[in-house]
Amino acid sequence: MHAISDTQRRIRLGRRHLLGPSVRAASAVSVADAVVALHATDAATVFLSACARLAEASVNTVERALYEDVSLVRLLSMRNTLFTVSSRLAPYVDASNARAVAAKERRTFLKHLRDDGNGLDESWLVETEKATLAALTARGSATGSELSAAVPALRTKITIFPGKKQETVQGVATRVLRVLAAEGLIRRDRPRGSWTSSQFRWTAGEPWPARELAEAQAELALRYLRSYGPATEADLKWWTGWGLGQVRSALAATGAEEVRLDSGATGWVSPGDTETEPPLEPWAALLPALDPSAMGWADRGFHLPAEHRAALFDRAGNIGPTVWWNGEIVGGWAQRADGEPVWRLLSDIGRDATGAIEAEAARLSEWVGETRITPRFRTPLERELTA
Repeated sequence: MHAISDTQRRIRLGRRHLLGPSVRAASAVSVADAVVALHATDAATVFLSACARLAEASVNTVERALYEDVSLVRLLSMRNTLFTVSSRLAPYVDASNARAVAAKERRTFLKHLRDDGNGLDESWLVETEKATLAALTARGSATGSELSAAVPALRTKITIFPGKKQETVQGVATRVLRVLAAEGLIRRDRPRGSWTSSQFRWTAGEPWPARELAEAQAELALRYLRSYGPATEADLKWWTGWGLGQVRSALAATGAEEVRLDSGATGWVSPGDTETEPPLEPWAALLPALDPSAMGWADRGFHLPAEHRAALFDRAGNIGPTVWWNGEIVGGWAQRADGEPVWRLLSDIGRDATGAIEAEAARLSEWVGETRITPRFRTPLERELTA
C-alpha cells in the first residue's frame, strides 16, 4: 500500500485548490470545479473563496458566472447546506444529494401545513406553487416580498409546533420559495444589496437533466477524491452527508485506491493518484469563513493544529476566516470597521511568511474596496480582532 504523508497532503491541497500564485485560475468556474463546491450559506464566502484563487480577483467575474452566464449555480445539497457548483457538475449534485434534500423539505413543510389549526394540505401547496411560478414568470425576477404582494396565499401564516414549548407563528413565503428552489423550479438571482447580501431575487429555473443515483454518487466521489484525496471513508461520509454504505459503494464504483496516512488511518485516492507532487512556491492565503479548504475533511489534523481550534471555530463547528501558510492554518483574520484587514498568527512562521501574508492582505483589501464583511458565523478570534 502506498503511503502519503501529511506534508504531501498539504502540497496537494495548495496545488489542487489553486492557492499558490502560479496555479491560480482564470475563471470562477475553474475555481468551483477545483474545490468541487463553494460553501454558499454566507453569500460573501463564495466571492472571498473564489477571489482568493483567481489570478485576477474581481467581484464582476464571479457575478457574471452566477447571474449572466449562469455557469455557477447554488444548490441546497450536501449536508442540507447551500453550495455553489458549476452548471456542469450540478446534475450530479442534484441527483446525488439535492433531490433527497428537496423531498425532505417538502415532507417537513407539508407536515407543518397539516398540523392542528393550520387546516392546509398538499392541494393548497400545489396551487400556491403554481401561482408563485406564474407570478415569477410574468416578472422575470422578483424578491420574496414582491411575490408575496402578487400572490395572496404567500401571505398566509401558520403555527409551527402547536402546543409545544417551541410553538411559533411563521409566514409561508420563505418555506414555499425554499421548496421550489430545492426542486430546481426557481433559482437565486442577483441580491437586493451588494454581493455580500443574502436577500436574493428569484427567477424561474429548470430541473436538471436526470442522472441515476449510483452514477451521480460515483461521479461526485471521484471529483471529491481528485480535489481532496487522500481522504478517509469518514471524510467522504461527513462531506457528502451520505450513509456509510453509500460511501463504500461510491468508492468502489470509482476504482479508488487505498493509501496509508501518517495518522495510521487508511485513505483513498482517485485511480492512479499516488505519485508524489513537487512543492509549490511558498504561498500564503487569507481564506473566508467556511472556505472549502478548511471544511473539506472530517479530520483536519494534517492542516489544522489542534491548539488553534478553540480560537477559529464557533460553538456549532463552523470555522471562521483563516490565515494559511504552505498548506497549514497558522492564524485567523478579520476586517475592521474602517476596512483594514487585520490578522493574528497562532503559529511561529518567520519573517518571510509574514511578508507574504501582508501581500495577501493588501491584495484582498484592493479588490474588496469599500465593502465591509462580517461573517455570518462569528468565531472567538474574529470577534477579538474587530473589538
